[in-house]
Amino acid sequence: MTGKELQALIFNKWGCSYDVQILRIKDRIYFQVMWKYLEQNSFPLSSEQYDQHLQQIATYLTEWGVVNQVQVGILEAKSRPRLGKAVSIFLDLGDRTSEWIIDN
Repeated sequence: MTGKELQALIFNKWGCSYDVQILRIKDRIYFQVMWKYLEQNSFPLSSEQYDQHLQQIATYLTEWGVVNQVQVGILEAKSRPRLGKAVSIFLDLGDRTSEWIIDN
């Protein structure tokens, strides 16, 4: 998956180029579609920065082998991102989860 493909998937689902992040909550990893989007005047990233950010996230998803999980999660999402409420998709990394869970 490329960043452009990820953006198209999100835009086709919700009609906006939403920001995304990968988040660790306890011992789980989530892909989150955030409520801010590129088309907003107040969006903090330029178009180029947004493209680079999405490409970086897409690279992680591809390397972790969870692209299909994200695609299905977005397509089957019943809600949309809204202020203060992201759409969260649990990423099952299998045995690789422990590589990304580091206790401080």
